Amino acid sequence: MESKPQFLMIGQVARRAHVRVETVRFYERTGLVAKPARTASGYRQYPAEVVREVRFIQAAQGLGFSLKEIRELISLRVTKGRGCAGVRRRAAAKLSDVEAKLGELHRIRDALAELVAACRDTESSTSCALLDALDEEGEHDEDR
Repeated sequence: MESKPQFLMIGQVARRAHVRVETVRFYERTGLVAKPARTASGYRQYPAEVVREVRFIQAAQGLGFSLKEIRELISLRVTKGRGCAGVRRRAAAKLSDVEAKLGELHRIRDALAELVAACRDTESSTSCALLDALDEEGEHDEDR
């Protein structure tokens, strides 16, 4: 006995993937999810595996991958005989990007902590160390 393929309406896909209907439509428009067949009355009929695809996209976004990078991961995912090397390279590049961003965030945190420590909350003062430091930084930017 052959089983009939199961199709889902867009709302069902969204509920099962824990996203909004607009998210599924967006993924479809951007080509991350294949355009589904439509019923005679125009309703989208998604194959059941699209739920897994949407969850994959969401998980990749949660790790900081861009839509372009996710598209590349998806293409690696569907390539027959694929190995992990391509995926590993992309994940290593993303890790390097994240580490660079963390370094920049640490620099920003340290600079802000220094400015906050230098700023004395005195109502009677006509100047603020934090604002003065930002003014000085802005003057240095003009010199660049």
